Amino acid sequence: MQLTILGCHSATPRANAHPTSQVLDMNGELMLIDCGEGTQVRLRREKIKFSRIRHIFISHLHGDHYYGLIGLLSTFSLLNRTAELHIHAPQGLEEIIKLQLRVSHAYTSYPLIFHQLDSRKAELILDNDKLSVETIPLSHRVYTNGFLFKAKPGDRKLLIDKVQNLDIDKAYYKSIVKGKDVETRDGRLVRNEDLTADPRPEPSYAFCSDTVFKPDIVPQITGTTLLYHESTFLEEQEHLCEKTKHSTAKQAGIIAQKAGVQKLILGHFSARYKNLSLFEKEAQVVFDNVENAESGKIFRFE
Repeated sequence: MQLTILGCHSATPRANAHPTSQVLDMNGELMLIDCGEGTQVRLRREKIKFSRIRHIFISHLHGDHYYGLIGLLSTFSLLNRTAELHIHAPQGLEEIIKLQLRVSHAYTSYPLIFHQLDSRKAELILDNDKLSVETIPLSHRVYTNGFLFKAKPGDRKLLIDKVQNLDIDKAYYKSIVKGKDVETRDGRLVRNEDLTADPRPEPSYAFCSDTVFKPDIVPQITGTTLLYHESTFLEEQEHLCEKTKHSTAKQAGIIAQKAGVQKLILGHFSARYKNLSLFEKEAQVVFDNVENAESGKIFRFE
């Protein structure tokens, strides 16, 4: 699993502060999460291949989370894309994009498929042989979801010494790591558990976009490898959270601590703050393994 931060600041773009956008590479599936202004420029800067993106997930319809989308979709056409593109987003985005295309007499060179999100409960929205994706219902000023990405288990680990000692033909190795029992040359059946070890634990990623402090998401994200949680404010401005439906760094730390995640990433910083290290320090009061998001920063989990 590899997460690349393209942008992690709130509201308007600035010279060195880009609105929310991320790229997640999980088991070889490349996905774009939110698409603030300038996303395609950031994609080029990070040398990410546009053609590998097959799914885009939009958390909510505030501009700093999707205003870069129409430009990216247009560029895909200019690059003569033909592969399907799936957009998972709240109701209304399909109408917006199709209106923009229609009034500019533009079109896409590829099938553009919208998957409308409108449920207030967690739901499975993507499930293939590489991963699954669930919505995480959040509470913001407009309908908003986070997303929970879970990698599917890989092949079992072949215990090569045991296989060789039993003189098992190499032709069976592929089926063995897939979980099959095998018969030796002399006709003995050997159980798979005697020839393999469990696969490594598969990573998971919870993206919690704009939201007020919402502890009821904890059961869904418990044990997650990596959690991104918005932290627009520091605790001294907590009084602004209820009005704006945002969270503080400490509140993000509390969610991480209660969920027992491995690592917390903070983002969506308000422009009022110049010293972003204060966000890490505030969250670390309740949760140790914290790191700020930063444009261009990459988080890897082998």
